[in-house]
Amino acid sequence: MVEDPESADWRTIDELARSSGVTVRNIRAYQSRGLLPPPQVKARTGYYGPGHAARLELIQDLQDEGVKLDTIKKLLDTTGGSTEQVVQFIRTVRALFAPEDRQIVHLAELAERYESTDVGVAKRGVKMGLLRELGDDTYEEISPRLMNAAAELTGLGIPITRSLDVVEQLRKHADAVARLYVDLFLGEIWQPFDAEGRPDDQWPRVYETIERMRRISGEVMIAVLELAVAERVDVTFGRDIVRNVKTTSAGPTVAPDAAGPSADGAEPS
Repeated sequence: MVEDPESADWRTIDELARSSGVTVRNIRAYQSRGLLPPPQVKARTGYYGPGHAARLELIQDLQDEGVKLDTIKKLLDTTGGSTEQVVQFIRTVRALFAPEDRQIVHLAELAERYESTDVGVAKRGVKMGLLRELGDDTYEEISPRLMNAAAELTGLGIPITRSLDVVEQLRKHADAVARLYVDLFLGEIWQPFDAEGRPDDQWPRVYETIERMRRISGEVMIAVLELAVAERVDVTFGRDIVRNVKTTSAGPTVAPDAAGPSADGAEPS
């Protein structure tokens, strides 16, 4: 129980709704789904503190980005998000790994960029998490870098549908890699930190670790990709070269009676 839930930092549900712009109904819905902790109760009145307001703001921000409530709950449950510091932690992590400035584009612009009038391309981009539909044939590019890469492939004569096939496959592999790094962080950094009661003086070290892991993970991925591509090129083209060499060295088969003059210069009989 807090010392004074009726202080200026604590609000009733109606006051929280007015200050946050979230309806009372939605606040109660977030509570029922485990997204928002229950209020502190005094004299049969529930009071919501700064931690509630911070988490409520985070929920709204994530929803605005298209994150589903079930995913938000998993995110909060993973970190045991019960304090303002944890909410700030989640914001920091997302900012580190999602630094791109999103761009707003129109369907006509997408059609021109990818040389395709198929609206299914935009729908597929939404399904893959590359685009977010805003209405009126307007979309938000979640990752402009990926979209620009797809445009460059289109400029090389590769159809956008084929480019999206490749991106989709890479995304699946990237999800597996991301899971490895997240599990590594949770097991080796977060869980020991959490077991110690999340000491205030250790938060800077946690943030520094995340930043260094972000940098290292990028360097490792580039190095591993270059190594894998080099090996794949060696195997693929090496196989073709060997096949061609074998075909060339074998040469055409010549029948004995068509071999021409014998070694002593005599004509065949």
